[in-house]
Amino acid sequence: MTRIKPIFFMSFLLFILVGCAEKEVTDSSANDQTVAETDTHDHEHDENHEHEHGHDHSHHHEDSDQQIYEGYFDEDQVKDRSLSDWEGDWQSVYPYLTNGTLDEVLENKAKENGEKTFDEYKEYYTVGYETEIDRIEIADEKMIFHHEDTTLSGTYEYDGLEILTYEAGNQGVRYLFNRVDGDQAAPRFVQFSDHHIYPTPSAHFHIYLGNESQEDLLEELTNWPTYYPSEMSGEEIVHEMIAH
Repeated sequence: MTRIKPIFFMSFLLFILVGCAEKEVTDSSANDQTVAETDTHDHEHDENHEHEHGHDHSHHHEDSDQQIYEGYFDEDQVKDRSLSDWEGDWQSVYPYLTNGTLDEVLENKAKENGEKTFDEYKEYYTVGYETEIDRIEIADEKMIFHHEDTTLSGTYEYDGLEILTYEAGNQGVRYLFNRVDGDQAAPRFVQFSDHHIYPTPSAHFHIYLGNESQEDLLEELTNWPTYYPSEMSGEEIVHEMIAH
């Protein structure tokens, strides 16, 4: 796949496309994609699957939530979502990776999983988290993208969802949005992934941005910038990542 590198900021600033996995798309249809795994789904700790449940909900619901988090669900459980699910002020975690704040997370993964060394995880997440978008504000169908002192904004309209089916048998859902107004240099196409499959406020997310088409954007699977609430400190983000 040819990577899209549109000019989003300043005269020649390249806006990096993002993806949310490390699997190769081998087949697609209008509403379903089959994805072949090329490595372990190492960024599962980035996907916080917290639902606010009442105390009278049973353990069965907790088990069901965990199964959805792991990508096991019936397609009839998947529901449309609005941009308000991602409303808020969000910060990229990429700076925390590059300044060493997330080293504790990577060391923990290397110790607990043993699938990669610390250095291998560092390299993997450097590719995955890399972005020039420091901050994203989302409210009232509008997204504002920040890079240093430059901002771009656009109004976005929901364009449906895509269910990705992986070779291992689990699935994932991406929620698609198209820019319908705003700065021409703002991304035309946006996709969210946060392991929720029905209307739920997101705790953090991976985002995919592009200018060619939603179909092309679905194939970007190695770069998946991740965003947490801007009010969270680096230490709080580390705690959340290790906890999940």
